[in-house]
Amino acid sequence: MPRNPSTGIYSKPAGTSPSVGQVIDPAPWNALTTDLGNEITNSLPRDGSAPMAAPLKAAGGTVSAPGVGFASNPQTGIYLKGGGVLGFTQNGVDITFEKASVYAAKSGDYTALASDDNAVHRFTAAATLSLTAAATLGANWHYCVIADGGDVTIDPNGSETIDGAATLVVKDGYSVEIICSGAAFFTNKLFARIQSKADSSAVGDFVVGLVLSNNGANPTTHIDFSTGSARSGASFVSSATPLTKRVTATFAAGTGAGGLDAGAVAANATYFAYALRKDADLTFDVVFSSSATIAGITTTLLTGYTIVKCIGVVLTDASSFIRQFVMYPRDEYTFVTPVKDAAGASISATSALLALSVPNGVKVKAKLRFQFSSSSTTSSALLSDPAQGMLVAGIVSDGGNVGAVQVASNYAIGSADIWTNTSKQIRQVAGAGGSVWIWTDGFHFPCGRCA
Repeated sequence: MPRNPSTGIYSKPAGTSPSVGQVIDPAPWNALTTDLGNEITNSLPRDGSAPMAAPLKAAGGTVSAPGVGFASNPQTGIYLKGGGVLGFTQNGVDITFEKASVYAAKSGDYTALASDDNAVHRFTAAATLSLTAAATLGANWHYCVIADGGDVTIDPNGSETIDGAATLVVKDGYSVEIICSGAAFFTNKLFARIQSKADSSAVGDFVVGLVLSNNGANPTTHIDFSTGSARSGASFVSSATPLTKRVTATFAAGTGAGGLDAGAVAANATYFAYALRKDADLTFDVVFSSSATIAGITTTLLTGYTIVKCIGVVLTDASSFIRQFVMYPRDEYTFVTPVKDAAGASISATSALLALSVPNGVKVKAKLRFQFSSSSTTSSALLSDPAQGMLVAGIVSDGGNVGAVQVASNYAIGSADIWTNTSKQIRQVAGAGGSVWIWTDGFHFPCGRCA
């Protein structure tokens, strides 16, 4: 056959180029017409009535003039890139296709490389995933992490960030898609949305567990918090393990670390305990503050934390030690040693305020016991909530809660649970002048515990 199988060039058989007046030899001319018939038969019909019998070989082409194009748009088609890589062009612009996804299991620390573009890595144990520099990975590099056996800490290169933070912890059981911009890393935010689902789907205000107690080894400086959870509005945090914080140092993350929002522990002070949620991994922590409101907390040391709600309170004594207490259901506190807040203090028919050893800055219901003495044998004393105003002691007036003395300069006793004002005071008044003793056994400070 005269067509060269390598180049496809057709050459006529020898003896088929006659001159004028030459007698034609039928043998070569018959071979020519046979060859032409065969070549026409072997050519690809434009109407597609016959298929190719061998591979189609196209020109390599370029991005602006592809080897296989279209009559209506010759700049759209297929061409051969350098290194034998197939390219696709559309209107003269190269089209990049997604790299095939590659799955791999990792059982320890790993550094993600440029070759991991579009990879899916399942970590079967707690690990640190280090990211190669964003400039090296380049824009559009992306990577999927599945935490399936432990938390995975994603640590970008140097000072680079992921979602604006230095690190991101993917909790066990979660996954995240990482995208590189060429300068920083971002996620698809699905992980954060799943983590905050409890916040976005429920509201309320309560504390379950998280019971406060003096630490067994360091009862005057450390407070233990039991397992539990807390919610305030749309913010929620929970802890499956106990936590210990101390009042002798400023806040640092984790159990056994300092808890003060600022300054040093003070004498005869009130420290409110606030539940914290770490934004990166939702873990529970606690900060102590003398502020009775979240707005008053010093947040310098709390970057990266959400303050959820107040979950309790501790008091210090004159030596700056924590007053030891027992906490009962429904936010009830009982001091291990009752505090004598009045010892033979003067009391008269003129109403006066009296300060107690209870939390400052909030109203609490103080648990009190009294003893009253007067030279008047029919006198009684009345201790009351300041919100009731100035009451008058006596059977014909507002009554009393410490019985009549009966014998001059003898003693009468009584007890009551009385709400204070925000300056930790109650009111006292007697039918006649005398002396009063008051023991504070503890207090009720409502934080939302129902059991």
